[in-house]
Order: sequence, then structure tokens, then C-alpha cells
Amino acid sequence: MTAIEIIQFLPYKKPFLFVDELTEISENGITGSYTFTEKEFFYEGHFKENPITPGVILTETMAQIGVVCLGIYLLKNEMSSDKKPQIALTSSEIDFFLPVYPSEKVSVISEKIYFRFHKLKCHVKMFNMKNELVCRGTIAGIVIL
Repeated sequence: MTAIEIIQFLPYKKPFLFVDELTEISENGITGSYTFTEKEFFYEGHFKENPITPGVILTETMAQIGVVCLGIYLLKNEMSSDKKPQIALTSSEIDFFLPVYPSEKVSVISEKIYFRFHKLKCHVKMFNMKNELVCRGTIAGIVIL
């Protein structure tokens, strides 16, 4: 399964799709990126005259790339056009270190901890364009077909 096919299987669309590209994919992990444009819906109110990407959106970006995209790849042999995945986040524990501003591109690197019974748990890290660690943690979810 290609990166483009994985992205097409995602159960999201703009303005809640936070995956631009996937650059590395294997049974053990995935790497991808997303650029937060100045027009993202959440910047108008977070914060007044000082827009910063909310932590929940950073977590969602990490989950979409690091868990959902990897889960789709791991289930590629069970996927079909009429069996689109449904995703349920089961847990997350994220530490935040740096803010992400409008127009910043972030990269997400995810390493599989385990995948069994359609539950996937991963170590996930996000880096900014300067390759500085923005946030990291563990995220788990269930991928249902």
C-alpha cells in the first residue's frame, strides 16, 4: 500500500485532516508531515492576536500520522474500498516542549510498541522545521474495519 492510498483511506477531511505526506512506512513505524497554514480554523481564537496551535491539535496530528496511518498500513491485507476503517482513540500521554505557530511544518515519527487485536500503541514524536522536539508521548487506538 502506498502513502497516497493510506491517506485516501483516512476517515478525515479538511478542516480536520492533519496529514500532508508520508515519507517512511514499515511494519514497525511511520514518518509523515503536516504544515499548519495561517488559515487553520483554530488560530482565530487560540490565542487572541498570538496564534498558537492547540495541544489537542498537535496530539490529533500525531495520532492521525502515527497511529491511524500506521494502523491502515498494518491492516492493508484486510482493507478494501467497501471496508473503510473506523478509528477510536483509547489513550494518550503527551509531553509538550515547544509551541507550533501558523505556517510551521511539523514532522511526526512513530514507532510501534505493539499491534494486536486491532489495537495499536506507539511511541510518537513531533519535530518542527528546525528539527527541535515539539512534543512526544504514547498514543493508542483501535482500528475497526
